[in-house]
Amino acid sequence: MADSAGNSFLIIVLPLYITSGVITGNSFGLTATAITGIVLSLFGFLNSFTQPFAGYLSDKSERRKVFILLGLGILAVTNFSFSLASSYPALVAIRAVQGIGVAFTIPCTIALVNDLASDENRGGNMGVFNTFRLLGFGAGPIAAGALVHNGPYTVAGIHMTGFESAFYIASLGALISFALVTLLVSDPEQADAEAADDFSITILGSRGGLDPIFTLALASLFMAISIALISTLETTINRRLGQNELWFGIEFAAFVLAQVALQTPIGRATDRYGRKQFIVAGLVLLVPATVVQGFVGTPVEMLIARLVQGVAGALVFAPALALAGDIARKGQSGTQLSLLTMAFGLGTAIGPLSSGFLVKFGFQVPFEVGGVLAALGAALVYTQVEETVTKPPDARPTPQD
Repeated sequence: MADSAGNSFLIIVLPLYITSGVITGNSFGLTATAITGIVLSLFGFLNSFTQPFAGYLSDKSERRKVFILLGLGILAVTNFSFSLASSYPALVAIRAVQGIGVAFTIPCTIALVNDLASDENRGGNMGVFNTFRLLGFGAGPIAAGALVHNGPYTVAGIHMTGFESAFYIASLGALISFALVTLLVSDPEQADAEAADDFSITILGSRGGLDPIFTLALASLFMAISIALISTLETTINRRLGQNELWFGIEFAAFVLAQVALQTPIGRATDRYGRKQFIVAGLVLLVPATVVQGFVGTPVEMLIARLVQGVAGALVFAPALALAGDIARKGQSGTQLSLLTMAFGLGTAIGPLSSGFLVKFGFQVPFEVGGVLAALGAALVYTQVEETVTKPPDARPTPQD
């Protein structure tokens, strides 16, 4: 939660920081909007493509904690470094290092949760984990919007802008995470582990068609693209709806906050009633919730659309991770579950980049494309993924059991 709150600050702060006049120098002949898309997307691309290798290394070494701490340490340093950046090349370089560094944290935390879970409570455990992670991710943009909007500040005689205060708090969040993991987290024993000798990703399933974990990764990719479309369009949306930065922060966070209330109960429900039906339902709901964002005319309407999108995401997030965890081979969860975290990170990179390009053809176009991708994800999961929870509800143990 502390890590996510600090990192999500940047989604709101960096676009404003780039267009504030603080960043100067060579912009490579690109507009501020294009630079914003590159900076936001660079993190996602480098982070995503590094994650499977980080997951594989943690599987081979049977150690998760050291990789988590490595990523958190890099996140703390790079968050602070943004306050020192004054040129576009420096901003891009810091964001690149941050993307690679954080890749060592994400798949290892998911794998650790999966290692500690069982088939009977994996959905609930993934739900609890995602609830706290998303609580931080949802609160961060609200706080960041308020900090930037109300700055500058003077604390203990030290003057700082709203941007600097946001970067400092983001760095503090990563440091708090580092301390908590150091004190409270231990690596579990990896008995009978079957880590692969060579790194490999399976695309095709044993019975033809797509591999189920790869299919879930594709669905996560399409979902992430849909929910991240608004990131690059912050200035355009604020002008179109007549709102300020705080309103945009609330709208962005609404997606996440809706999931905070639903992740755990939905995750536990999948332990009893099955996972696949929740994932398909969420992707179907994501279609109208995404498309309508291109047609809303007021901040309240955008807020409602993002809330519905959050409900859809809650139906997909924890169930998809739990289903993949059911399928993943023991000792290889870091590598295999990293496909889903990689796909989600890649989607958060493609979303801002594609919306910055597609908006030239009309404000509605990016959201219409997002709706099509969500529908494709629903079709793939429905046809390529089999249910893993087969016992009837009354025969399955409850968390209290």
